[in-house]
Formats: sequence, structure tokens, C-alpha cells
Amino acid sequence: MKARPAEQAPFPTLDRILGAIARLVIRNRRTLEARAEFQQCWPEEVARIAHDLNLTPNELTVLASKRLDSAAFLDGLLAAIGVDRNKRPFNEPALIRDMQRLCVICDRQRRCGQELDAGTAAAHYRSYCPNAYTLDHMIERGR
Repeated sequence: MKARPAEQAPFPTLDRILGAIARLVIRNRRTLEARAEFQQCWPEEVARIAHDLNLTPNELTVLASKRLDSAAFLDGLLAAIGVDRNKRPFNEPALIRDMQRLCVICDRQRRCGQELDAGTAAAHYRSYCPNAYTLDHMIERGR
């Protein structure tokens, strides 16, 4: 019987599925840990942090309840439409923070992820992205 090379997995599909589940568990665990840490804050601390971020305490609480990587969709979309975050006007921290805030609370993250994965986000983001108007305005302003 011939020996199988060490790098070849005996069940590659199962290994991919189990790897995806493990990554999901790790990501969810980190999110839950962050939520638990936030919930231990005193109301005064939450109010101070919210003020520093130019948010209301309720907005901060909503943001803290979301997945830690929720704003990553914005980076993916910016890359898909060819925006360089290091160039004006996209290097303005307040602008990016406001766009990230919308991205985090967006209820269309699943579609955004699917569009990014399919490579169709640049063509379709205007139909689902709450940042579409801002993106289009900033792209025009940057020309």
C-alpha cells in the first residue's frame, strides 16, 4: 500500500468545514468576551467613552453588541471600488469612523459579504449599502 504524503489531508472537504467552524467559534468567543467586558463597565464609564466617540450611550451599547469584525466590510468595499484610504478625502478619521458606524449597524452585512466574495460589490453597492451616497460623494470630491 502506498503512503499518502503528509501534506495531503485524508478528508479535505471535512477539514475545510471543520476549519470554518473553528474560526466561527473563535470569532464568536472573542465577540462574547468583548461584550461581557463592556457590560462590566459602570454607566459613567460608558457615558464617557460614548462622549469621546461622539456617540450616545445607547449607540455605543448597540455598537458594542455587534461582531468585532463588522466594520471589515467597509475595507472590503473600499478596496472593491478602488478607493485608497491613504488619500484624501478617505484619510479623514471622522469620515471613516462614521462610515464604519453605519457598516457595523447595517442589516445587510450578509449581502455585502456575498457581493464582496462574488466580486460584484463595486457594481451593486448602491442598491444595498447605507454608505453608498457618502462613498459616491467622496469619490467625486477626490477626483
